[in-house]
Order: sequence, then structure tokens, then C-alpha cells
Amino acid sequence: MLVLVGYLIVLGSVFGGFVIAGGHLAALLQPVELLMIGGAAVGAFFVGNNGKAIRATLKALPMTLKGSKYTKALYMELMTLLFEILTKVRKEGLMSIEGDIDKPEESAIFTKYPGILADHHIIEFMTDYLRLMVSGNMDAFQIENLMDNEIETHHAEGEVPVHTIAKLGDGMPAFGIVAAVMGVVHTMESVGLPPAELGLLIAHALVGTFLGILLSYGFVGPLSGVLEQKLHESSKMFQCVKVTLLASLNGYAPALAVEFGRKVLFSTERPSFMELEEHIKQSKSK
Repeated sequence: MLVLVGYLIVLGSVFGGFVIAGGHLAALLQPVELLMIGGAAVGAFFVGNNGKAIRATLKALPMTLKGSKYTKALYMELMTLLFEILTKVRKEGLMSIEGDIDKPEESAIFTKYPGILADHHIIEFMTDYLRLMVSGNMDAFQIENLMDNEIETHHAEGEVPVHTIAKLGDGMPAFGIVAAVMGVVHTMESVGLPPAELGLLIAHALVGTFLGILLSYGFVGPLSGVLEQKLHESSKMFQCVKVTLLASLNGYAPALAVEFGRKVLFSTERPSFMELEEHIKQSKSK
């Protein structure tokens, strides 16, 4: 929603200022210039990226219109789930959670937290490392290194749409210049026309430069920033799980292990100690 609000502000400021200055909006309506700039940008996008990057970018673009799902409530749900799993491990042993991690969608524990269960990436990350803990063949240092590598891979994959959109935005001013040059060429081959008509052709040519810059910095470029912010938010979920499980492996009680995970969250979504404790108590009473 904020993306659409931002677009409206950009359009209102630029075109509103143009009208206030005495300009005529009809002069800026140049569909051919848009075709040149947009078509060239899309073509370059396909030339410069492989199929995997193109699919990842097209899948990520709709996310820019959605608000963040990583709220305080979701993090409290995650940490309460981790607390319940680690408490079961402490009371009944690691083998007691084998059925839960093999089929989380059928687990009595996991199904209590639908918000987390709906995120298959975080569920897979969590269950994979719980399974390694159950196996008992790896120490905390080995698991931490493996977690870091997986989080790094997740981050690298998430950066693909960020880079492709950023490069697309960076190229649009150049395509705007191309469209403007084409307009100037058309003007020069029409030098026999009256001055008034030549002026109109030059104005049309200059619109190409204007549109290329506006589309780049006002519309396409900012999307890469939105995607990058969403990527950082998603990484926090993995870091929270990582720190909590490692604390448990190092012998800390479930309540302290969850506290470790709480401390890595961004301050804007991090619940207070008392909020998390109260949420866990309410979960126990259900």
C-alpha cells in the first residue's frame, strides 16, 4: 500500500508542479516514447538475466505491494513454538520430538501455531536442525557453521530480485536518452516544417529523457529498496531460530534459550521480556 501511496505522491508532485508552472499535460502524453523506453528495458531485463533470476523477480514483485508479515505477534508465536518444543525435549528427551519434526503439519505442537506453519521455509529450517540435534552426531560449533551457510545462501537468493530491479532502474535513464535521440533524428529529418511544428517535435523528443529519469528514480528504482528491506526482515526469523537452538544445545533452559532469540530481533518488532513471558503462560494454559 505504501508503494502505491508513494507513486501517487510522485505523480502529483511532478505533474502537478508542471501544470502549476503553466505546462500542458497533453504534451507529456507520448505513448511511443513509453514504448521505446519500456520495451527496451524489458528486453534488456531478459537479456541480462537467466530463467531462474527472471522467475524470482516476477515472483517477488507482488510482495512490494503487501505490508510486512513479520510483526511482533508472529515473532511471539515463533518463540512460543520454540519454547514448547525445547520444553518437551528437556522433559522427555530429544527422541520425543521425532514425530513432530518429521510431520509438522500433523504435530500437536506445530499446528497450534498456524502463522509459523504457513511459512514452509522457516519450518524446514527449524525441523532440519532439530533433526540434526536428535541425531546427536554434530556439536554446536558444526551446527552453527551450517546454519550460517544456509542463512547466507537464503540471503544470496533473496538478493537476486533486488539486483535485477536495481539494474533495470539504472538503465532506464539511458533508454530515455535513446528515445530522445530518436526524436531528435526525426526532428532533423523534418527541418522543412514550419518552426511551430519543429518545436513540437523537439518537445516530444525531450519527453523521452524526462520519462526515462522519472520511471527510473520515481518508480522502478525504489522497488529494489523495498525488496531489500523485506529480505532483511525475513532473515531475522532464521537468526532467531538459530540463536535459540544453539543456546539450547549449549545447555541453557528453554526460557533462557528463547530470551537469546528475542534479543536478535529488530527493536520495532521485539516483544519485551514480560510480553513474551505472558504470551508463553497463556499458551501453556490453552
